[in-house]
Amino acid sequence: MFNKETEYALRGLIYIKLQNLKNRRPGTAEVSKEIEAPPFFTAKILQRLVRTGFLESIKGKGGGFYFDPEKPDLSLKKLISATEGDRSFSGCGIGLKNCNENNPCPLHEKYAPIRESINKLVSGETVQSLAEKVHKKEIDLKKSLV
Repeated sequence: MFNKETEYALRGLIYIKLQNLKNRRPGTAEVSKEIEAPPFFTAKILQRLVRTGFLESIKGKGGGFYFDPEKPDLSLKKLISATEGDRSFSGCGIGLKNCNENNPCPLHEKYAPIRESINKLVSGETVQSLAEKVHKKEIDLKKSLV
């Protein structure tokens, strides 16, 4: 449903949060391995997430990635908007620029409620809430997210 960058970002952030719950800060290689993503691409994504302020990192021995407990939880909508733009929440189902209620595309009537449902779903969930759900159920992250 989402592009690979968004999928890897979501899986990576959930994995990082799960490790943070165990008082650990995983590094890029560990995250890449656990979410089964290419190491270079994972590093690029994690660096971007740090630059945007969604994630924190410490370099060197004992370093790694972590969530700042002082910051609010990261909504899935905010993450998806940062990686894919807002088109997922407002765009046309077949990519037309001028599709709207006054000028609908052939899929508009059926696609609009789906788009709204997705918007509602990702607005009501956070990376942290998903990690907590995985943590409480003790689900294997690889089996759940990969």
